[in-house]
Amino acid sequence: MSGETPSGRADDPSDVAGRLERIRQARRVRAIGATAVVLVVGFLFVQALNAVDFFTERYQWGFFVESLRDFFPVRLYGGWFPFLDVQQYWAFIAERNLIFDPASFQALVTDPIGFVFGGGLGIFSVFGEAGITLAIGFAGTILGFPLALLFGVLGSERVTPFPFNFLFRSTMSGIRSIPALVWALIYIPLVGLTPLAALLAVGTDTIGNLGRLFTDELEEIEDGPIEAMQTTGASRPQVIVFGMLSQVRTSFIAWTLYILEINVRVAVSLGIIGAGGLGEILDIQQGLFQFTNAMATLLCIFVLIISVELFSQRIRSRLRSDDETMGLRELILGLPQRIVESLAR
Repeated sequence: MSGETPSGRADDPSDVAGRLERIRQARRVRAIGATAVVLVVGFLFVQALNAVDFFTERYQWGFFVESLRDFFPVRLYGGWFPFLDVQQYWAFIAERNLIFDPASFQALVTDPIGFVFGGGLGIFSVFGEAGITLAIGFAGTILGFPLALLFGVLGSERVTPFPFNFLFRSTMSGIRSIPALVWALIYIPLVGLTPLAALLAVGTDTIGNLGRLFTDELEEIEDGPIEAMQTTGASRPQVIVFGMLSQVRTSFIAWTLYILEINVRVAVSLGIIGAGGLGEILDIQQGLFQFTNAMATLLCIFVLIISVELFSQRIRSRLRSDDETMGLRELILGLPQRIVESLAR
């Protein structure tokens, strides 16, 4: 009955009022706590802005607006319709072979074996300057994968007993504590300011980042398959390979592809310090105040990053057991339908 306690007694109005007051008091405490958190975060935010001279900097709005006009040049189409002048972008992209090199493509078609095994950038030269960036990201991922796998597996407590696993964990943490940009600066005395320095930096960075993901993935595996193998008398290496790594094989491939996406972005950043590729072109054009050319380079970077992400996502999607395998024709022709289905979710 409404208004009665489980023992049948009617609710004491004073107890109801007391509980209501305690609820109100708890709400006031939470509101005061939330207000205090907002004030502290706001105070730290203002302090951070002040630390970077946000309030005292002399902003060059005139130069900024003028540079935006160069970033996005406008021309009159049909003598009256103003729109973005994409021809200026395309002229620079074609002149510097930023995303495609017709001469390399022709050489590939006429003599594919000599072209691929003849030295130089090889197949990556077809993509022009973007090929250098792509080569750094791709080769850096492959270069760092073996040590990432070794450190990642040995860093898991499932494989290496505590506290010996922390020897590998701390090694990966030490690698991650240094950004890839700093690793490139460290390798400059060894190989100079070249794409090879960027490659070594990306490979080293991959060991720390990918190894950590491998370790975390191994910590979450199921005990059932491991116990089943142990009951059959399997040796320790057999348990690790067939009981542990077999559970995370798909995840390891997916994480490696994810790191590949990141490494291509890192390769662009390393190019800005002179390591070659699209990043170096962007830095040169920015230094020359050729903002239209810089924007054309940014568009090529956008196309490269999106292409790598789409490639990676499609492979990861096919690795999922619940997805049907699609052929190349179905993959291309079914793209609009998949976009519509994805937007409808």
